[in-house]
Parts: sequence; structure tokens; C-alpha cells
Amino acid sequence: MSHLLQLIPEHHTRVWGGHRLKPDSIDPVGEAWVVYEHNLVASGPHKGQKLSEVIQQEGERLLGSNAWQSTGERFPLLIKLLDCTDWLSIQVHPNDEQARELHGPDQFGKTEAWHVLEAAEGAKVIAGIRAGTSPEALKEAILAAQVEPLSEYVQVKAGDTIFMPAGTLHALGPGLFIYEVQQTSDITYRVYDWDRPASAGRKLHLEESAQVTRSDLSGQVNPYPELEDNDLKPVVTSPYFVTEVLQATSSPLNLKTTGESFHVVTVIEGEADVRLGKETVHLGLFETVLVPANAGEYTLTSSTGKARALRSSLP
Repeated sequence: MSHLLQLIPEHHTRVWGGHRLKPDSIDPVGEAWVVYEHNLVASGPHKGQKLSEVIQQEGERLLGSNAWQSTGERFPLLIKLLDCTDWLSIQVHPNDEQARELHGPDQFGKTEAWHVLEAAEGAKVIAGIRAGTSPEALKEAILAAQVEPLSEYVQVKAGDTIFMPAGTLHALGPGLFIYEVQQTSDITYRVYDWDRPASAGRKLHLEESAQVTRSDLSGQVNPYPELEDNDLKPVVTSPYFVTEVLQATSSPLNLKTTGESFHVVTVIEGEADVRLGKETVHLGLFETVLVPANAGEYTLTSSTGKARALRSSLP
């Protein structure tokens, strides 16, 4: 496969969302799913097809050998942008084994990471349970819908990356604009939804949450790395995904896929051009392109003097 893939984001309204992701929406939009298996291709020879349909045609050439071995024809990641104007529900996700036990053999758990694109002063997240909380006390609090007092609040700033293993209690707070990368799963157990009237009809999942939440897990906050021109460094590395930050200038930053994994490139500062052979895709701020695993050499060049991007792939 020799073509870059631009996908049409899918927007989702949320009670905690805003109007940044889709300004013309009357309802608050909290999530833009920018890369997942049911996105439609925006242009090129696969225009109008779902990513899952392209995978059926291209297989390992698109996904890479690592994904082909681990998830088959399923696209292994779900990448979102999140616009948080209020607290998200306090929630938790199962691991792979728990997801299959509770939801069926074709399901995956959800380990995820947040990269903070923008943060209001004093913005916070919940990332785990307060130290010293016993598993028994945690389970009792979850089942009584009283887990918030045991939650660990962490102040974050733009550039931070927070890694959240499955089983970690967590929530994003107001004033945050987030890039989220996760396993290809949207299984979420809500533990507490702040007693807001707009959430009155949303189901809590207390029994499931009590089964999967671990008192010994907390979110790992990684600071933004120092970068030189035409440089790249990892911001999170896990068994499920690797996300790196790239700094490009007007001179091409040379990149390469090796057949093991696709690359997902999202511009987070400035604008940039991704070039593969004779094909060039221009990326504005927060726009994304999917580079196939068999693409080989490609380049990232800033069209604004300097640009930064996140690149996610499988390890």
C-alpha cells in the first residue's frame, strides 16, 4: 500500500464537552474520534470507505506485522481529541482478560494515555487512588458510590503525558484539551458522575468497577521532553502503543516505517506537510494522517517555520 490515509473525524456530544471540536454544533461536543476502525477515508483511492474496509483489502501492508499478529483485522488503536469544559465521570476500564470474561472473546481492554495539548491554570485530573487505601476500603467505597474522597487529584500542564494502565481509576477535569491514545476499545465503567442533572440518565457500573479497579495503580505523569530541531523523543511507551513527539522545521525530518507498524501523525503545533514518494498531505493544527506500515521512507516538513507533531504506533 503506497498511499497516505486521511480520515474524517467522528464527533460525539458529551455533557462535559464544548464547542471547539465542532463550532457549528448546538450540542456540546466532547470527543473527536480521529483514528478508529470505522472512520471514513476523506480522499484518494479509498475515499468513502471505512478504515475497516481498507484493512480487509490491504491487511498487513497497512497495519504491520505487529498488529496483524495481535489484533488481526481490527485496527489496534483508538485516537481521540477531547474538549473538557467540565469534569468527566470518574471511571475505570478493564484489562484484556477482564474485557473478554465480561464482554466476550473478541473484546479488548483499555490501557490509555493522555497528552495535554492545552490546560487552564490549575487544571487537574484524577489519576488513581490515594496512597494507603486498602483494596477492601476501595471496593466498599465504589459499591457505595463514594469513591471521590479516595481519588488522587493531580495538577497538570500543557505538554504533560499521563499514562493510565487498565484498572486505574481516572477522570479528566475542566479546562483541558487532550490527545488520547488507547487500545481499540470503548468499554468504560462509570463510578461517579458528579450528581449533575444532565447526567441523571447515565448508568453507573459499580459492580463491574469494583471487580476491575486496583488500589495499587496510579497515573504516571511524564513531562514534555526537550527537543532540538528535526528531533523526536518518546512521551509514553507501553506494551500497547508508543507515542513520540516530533519537532520539524522547514528542512525535512526523515522518518520511516519498517513493516512492523503503521504510524499515526497528528500536528499539535504549527502546520506541516507529510510527503510519501510523490504524494504530499498538508496537515493543519490538530489534523492527522495515517501512514501505512509498508510505506517505508517519508518526511515531515513544517510549513510554518517550526511544527510539532505526535506520532503513535505499536511497539
